Amino acid sequence: MKFFLKLLLTAFAVLVLSNLLSGITVTSYTTAIIVAFTIAVLNMFVRPILVIFTLPVTILTLGLFLFVINAIIVLLAGKLVTGFVVSGLFTAIVFSVLLSLFRSLLFKLLKDEK
Repeated sequence: MKFFLKLLLTAFAVLVLSNLLSGITVTSYTTAIIVAFTIAVLNMFVRPILVIFTLPVTILTLGLFLFVINAIIVLLAGKLVTGFVVSGLFTAIVFSVLLSLFRSLLFKLLKDEK
């Protein structure tokens, strides 16, 4: 139950960010739910592999390369989900940072209600 609520909150954040950022397009709320699920699956399976392979670069940049990895995850979601368009790498970086901030705020509100 908690997973589905977090998924819906993430989909809401994706919709809000698509309205705020000009380089992100989401066609419907159903697409936003699919994007949220796709990003969750990619973070679960692809992100650890990318982190391991790029560990030397991540260490050299003092962890800043993780922003690029998050952007790659968003770009992959854009390629996999029809109706979700990301215009470029910089837009994906900004989107991933803002999505992380929105998700942490929304999940904190969810945690405080209990």
